[in-house]
Amino acid sequence: MIHPTVVRVKIPYAIRMKNHLAPLLFAFILSLAGAAAAHAEDEIPGFQSPSKNIACMYSEYDGHKSLRCDVGDKSWRLPKPASCEQEWGNSFEVDAKGPAGPSCTGDTQIGQPLRVLPYGEVWQRGGITCKSEEAGVTCFNADRRGFALSRSKQEVF
Repeated sequence: MIHPTVVRVKIPYAIRMKNHLAPLLFAFILSLAGAAAAHAEDEIPGFQSPSKNIACMYSEYDGHKSLRCDVGDKSWRLPKPASCEQEWGNSFEVDAKGPAGPSCTGDTQIGQPLRVLPYGEVWQRGGITCKSEEAGVTCFNADRRGFALSRSKQEVF
């Protein structure tokens, strides 16, 4: 008759701990990656100029893609249409397609916690492109319609 032999091997403490810590360490690393991804999704989609005088926020709803840029300090003024009961000439909007222009708004993007778009850098999203320069911010869509904004002037094209 064959008798089974039981062999007991003592596993050193360090190896036992390593086997217990590996899944915990892996879970911790995954949680950090998840937190970073969640933070990226929580960021406000837009940017501001290095001077913080121009702030732009992107929005998407029902397939409509749009960027609105607000100017803080400016030396120019646009005539306000009778149809606008709020502020006029401080905000400009460009959609992914079609014309761009000033918008009638009752709030401002200035002062929002937006990332700074350094001079010379380009921002792109949803078919809209913007470039930050010392002279101001220029934004346009796929139709090459847009605007250029600065303290000293605004131009819609």
